[in-house]
Order: sequence, then structure tokens, then C-alpha cells
Amino acid sequence: MEASRIAHRRRTALLTALATTLVALAGGLATVRATAAPGGGSVTIEVLSNRADLISGGDALTRVTVPAGADAVHVVVTVNGQRVSALKADGTRSLTGLLTGLRNGRNVVRAVLPDGRGARLTITNHPSGGPVFAGPQVHPWICDNASGGNGAAKDAKCDTTPTYEYQYRDASGTFESYDPNNPPPNVPTTTTDQGKTVPYIVRIEQGTMDRGNYLIGVLWDIKANRPTAWNHKLLVPFGASTAVHYGSGAPTSVTDDTALSRGFLVADNSLNVQGQNANGVVSAEAVMMLKERIIEQYGAIRYTIGNGCSGGAIQQNLLVSMYPGLLDGIQPNCSFSDMLTTGLDVLDCHLLLNYFDNTSPSMWGDEAQRAAVDGHKDSSDCAAWEALFAGAFDPTKASNCNLPQSEVYDPKTNPKGVRCTIPDYLVSVLGRRPKSFWGTVEKQLGHGFGQLPLDTVGVQYGLRALQSGTISPAQFADLNAKIGAITIDDVFTSRRLKAVPAGVATVYRTGLIADPRQWANVPIIDLRGYSESSEIHTSVYTYASRARLDDVVGNHDNQIIWTFDPAVPIAPTPTSELAAKAFDLMDRWLTAIAADQELPASSCTTVYPAYSTPRLEAGEPLRNDNVKCRLKPLVRTDYTVTFTDAEWAQLQKAFPAGVCDWSKPAVEQRPAATWLTYATGPGGTSLGAAPVSVPFGG
Repeated sequence: MEASRIAHRRRTALLTALATTLVALAGGLATVRATAAPGGGSVTIEVLSNRADLISGGDALTRVTVPAGADAVHVVVTVNGQRVSALKADGTRSLTGLLTGLRNGRNVVRAVLPDGRGARLTITNHPSGGPVFAGPQVHPWICDNASGGNGAAKDAKCDTTPTYEYQYRDASGTFESYDPNNPPPNVPTTTTDQGKTVPYIVRIEQGTMDRGNYLIGVLWDIKANRPTAWNHKLLVPFGASTAVHYGSGAPTSVTDDTALSRGFLVADNSLNVQGQNANGVVSAEAVMMLKERIIEQYGAIRYTIGNGCSGGAIQQNLLVSMYPGLLDGIQPNCSFSDMLTTGLDVLDCHLLLNYFDNTSPSMWGDEAQRAAVDGHKDSSDCAAWEALFAGAFDPTKASNCNLPQSEVYDPKTNPKGVRCTIPDYLVSVLGRRPKSFWGTVEKQLGHGFGQLPLDTVGVQYGLRALQSGTISPAQFADLNAKIGAITIDDVFTSRRLKAVPAGVATVYRTGLIADPRQWANVPIIDLRGYSESSEIHTSVYTYASRARLDDVVGNHDNQIIWTFDPAVPIAPTPTSELAAKAFDLMDRWLTAIAADQELPASSCTTVYPAYSTPRLEAGEPLRNDNVKCRLKPLVRTDYTVTFTDAEWAQLQKAFPAGVCDWSKPAVEQRPAATWLTYATGPGGTSLGAAPVSVPFGG
């Protein structure tokens, strides 16, 4: 195991601040406070459950504070001109309560003292079914409420009334149904990290939100009918895989003993399962809305931890990159840096296997040569990518969408059908292909399909294998001349794949290629199960994330890597004991106490060597964040090998515009902009500063 230097002063100061914050960081900021601090000469209104412009569900936890010398009980509060009494005194100078019945759109809240001093704040409310900032929602959408244990949908947004059930953890460690009217004898107890010993009874709330199914689980005091043992910490588990389902799906279970037994609240939405929703913006929106509900119904959140494997790791990395503040610490297991750069590995393996097996099989009978080109320990890793995820490029594959085949795109029989690919699912974020890229069907329809922001132009596959002498100049020339690519409809073609530069700019600007500048602000414990054959979860991705931190931030002080031998190599998840240890370490880290150091950093990669990917073997740096390289001229003297004139002619034909210059940043590479709204269209616009109350009358 490896522990990085987590005593770095800047990180410690940050984490200490996070640990002592008693108000949730929902909406990317701590509680939105007015410009005039309490104790000044003005009345202030603040929304405690989210930014005032990102409220959802028709209610908002709100506080009014009056200046010194005034008494809060005399404040008159109105919403849209109607007097309300929901806010109650919690001291002589403040009123706090849940404003309900907010209409969709703008709501003007006013708080006025008898002497005319007051303040106004505009609260913008959004439907409980969304969207808030994620932009137009995909259609069609199947309200699969039953998958989340919910009743029938009342409307097209899948809305339903929340329900509650109780479970207890019996002596065998199994969660069983608990009936408050007929309780079982001898319910075991648990002692939380705050030292409270309570019956191990959990209340589970289930409902729908943002068109997904959500769950909230927390230790519950049956007699008091409230969560008296909650430590005000939140765990959000993120689900694995990657898919673009057009329906609600099931959330991840919240009966997590490690978290619940310590007093954590555990909550998630089915939209936080990457294997159902591969739109990171929507996942972030679902987390924000869920945190708002928790604050309004349960209380303030001290901090939020994320965990999850594979696609669940992708969502954690993306949320930190795009919407900082939603997650305060992350535990990506069997991790990938983000979805799009992982997609490069899938694409390259897809192309290489087609070339090896179908185009020039007679030249590639040597397994070692194939492995040298694809970079993995052996070619079984590319075979795993092919079997599991190459089909994600196919827009006609109904299983990608979880829709009936009759509703799915076919270029000949159903060109208007749903295209079951990630770019088409992300069209509200990435936009559509411009006219200059349109194919026959797009011209027929009058609009482009979703942009695929991946590129193979200039990529010299097998470059390092050529340089090391593992493959011959003839193999290198043939490979790059014939590897080709795929069309937007996943048909193999002799042409290289060219990404639209504007689309590439979008994936960097939006943080869909995760920006380490944001990662650097949260503690990260990367749990890496070591499994390098017949596997997609190879170690290189963990070290690619570290390389991004080192290259861009200058250090990786906030990242710990724990590498272990998994009990089941094909599913490299940690044992419950190791997972609990990592969880406790993250908890201690976030409370700025201490961290363990298990094994010197220099030992880890010797015991558990990381391998590579096809793109890294083509010369890309380890950070693996270049989806469209800048080009330099193809020059014969740049190579240490000798090409025949015929071989050189092949390379000239393969690279008419030049080859990748990996010493330069990618085309359109730039820092990510955070907290974007897509309500205004693809590419997003900044939400800007959070609304604050405006004082008046003195």
C-alpha cells in the first residue's frame, strides 16, 4: 500500500475547514450568505439547503437574520406577496424554517422589520423531476419506479409520493424488515463514531427525483421519530459499468454497514449508477437535489464522501471536476480517470483487434508483438474491452439504451429512432455534429448526430514497439496504413477518425475530461485491486490520474493509492475489512486527524507493476488526457529504424497532415470551467455568483 504526503499545509488547512463546516456544501458553495454579515446593520435572508437559484421540489430551508438591537419575532416574511409563518425564532435575532409551496421559476422572498428595514431574495425553484442545470432531458424516458420500490408515476417526470420502511441488522449481520408495531426481540445495537450506542434500526426513505429513483438510509430513533444518532456525515455510493439507459433503473443499496453503523446517512439516486446514466452532469444534478432534500428533511450535512468502483469511480472523478463542493472526499475503486479518455482505450482496442484478426492476420501471429502494440500485459485485456464495451459505439444496439428495438435507430428502416450511443445521450452537453461532418442520414434528417469527441488522426500505433525493436518497420507501416477507424454508425472504414475541434474544446471546458486542478482540492483514496489479464480495470488508469495531478498541479499530496490482491481477480474490489479501513481513513482525513502509512511509495509499483494502453504505446504521456493531438510533419530522420521506400509511402499516405506531437497540449485543451448550466444549450454557461439578499429601507 502507498500513502502520499498528506500533511501538506495547504491541504491540511483546507480539510480542517471542510471538517468544521456544519452547513452542507450543496450547490457548490456553503450556505449562501448575504453580503451583509449577521451583526451588521441590515436584514439578511439566506437559503440553507442550496444556492437560491438551484432550489427544487417547491421548498427551501431559509433563515432570516436581523441587525443587532432588533428582535426577529417582529419580522414579517412574505413569498410572492403572501405572508408566511413557516419560519420560527431560533434566537432573538434569527428565524429559520422550511418555505414550502414555491412555484416553478422565480419566487421573491421579503423580510421586513416594523421600522421598514428589510431584505429581499429571489429563490428560483425547479420541478422535483428536473432539470435544474443539466439542460433538456433525454426522451423517450421510461418511469421504471418499481425498480426503486416506488409507486406508479403521477406524471412524465416519474414523480411519486415518498414512502418509508424500517430495517434492522440482526445478530448474523443481515438486514431484515423491522415493524415498529411488532418489533422483534433483542435488536442488536451499534455504537457510532460519536460514541452513541443505539438499536441498529435504519429508516429507509424511497422516492423519485430528477426522474430517477432515490434511497436515503439513516439510523432511526423509533421513539423520538428522528435520526438522533446521525453524525451529520453523508456517504453517496456510485454504481459501476457504463450505459445510456432511457429510464429510471434501480439505485445502489443504502444498507451499507460500514457507514450506517458509524452513524453516517447513506443516500443515492439511480442516476448515480454509471451503468444506467453515463451523463455526469445529470449525475451531479441528482446528487445536488438529493443533498438539498437531506438538509431540508434531516438536517445539516457536515461533509459528503463518495465511493464506488469502475463507472462509479468515473462519476466521482467527474463530479469533483465539474461541480466542486458536491463531494468533499472520494474513494474511487478499480478506477478510471473519466469516461472519454477511457473510451480511447476501448476505441483503440476495437480498431487493433479488427486489424490484427481481419485485415493483416498473417503479419501478427506473435502474441508478444500484439501485446507490445496494445500496451497491456497481454492482448486478453483488449479482448475484454471488445467483449464488454466496443458495442457502445453501435447506435443500433437496443441493449445500450434499454429500449425496445422498435424504438431504436436503424439507418435504413428507422433513421429517426433513438441512437443508443454515449454522444447522442450527451447531446445536451456536447451538442451535434456540424454540417461539414454530416453523413447521408444526417443530411436526410436535417440535423447532425451527437458529437464523438475522440480522434485517431496522427496517432502512430505501435511507435514504442517499433523503437524497441519488438515489431518491424514493415509491421509498423502496415498497421498505421490499414488500421482505419469507425464511422459515426460504428462501421469500419479506412479513414482515420476526426473529432470536431469545437467538440474537443467542449469536453475540456466542461470537465468531461476530468481536470486535476479540481481533484487537488479533495482527499482521494484510490483502492486499486491488482488484476492485469483478461481485465479492463488495469492499474495504468490510477497512475494516469496521478500523472495529471503531478503535471498540472505539481504534486499529488491529496491522493493515496492502496494496491491489493483481490480475492476475485475479474472483479477487483476490496475485502470488507480493507474497504472499512479506507473508509475510516477518509473519515479521519476529512476531520483533519491523521492518516496511516502502510508501505513506502517506492515499493508499490515494484510489487504491482502497471502496464499501458495502445495510446500510451503510441507515445502519449502517462496522464492520458489527449483526445485530439497537435500534429508535426512526418520526417524520415525522426526514426531510428530504416523504412523501405514502399513502407515510407504507406506512412505518408497514413499521415498526410503529420503525426502526433505529444510534447504539446491537445487541440483545444484548457482548464475546466465549473458549475455550468446547460439550460442555455450545449457547452454550458457559468452559473455565476450565487444570489444574495438585497437590503432596503435604511
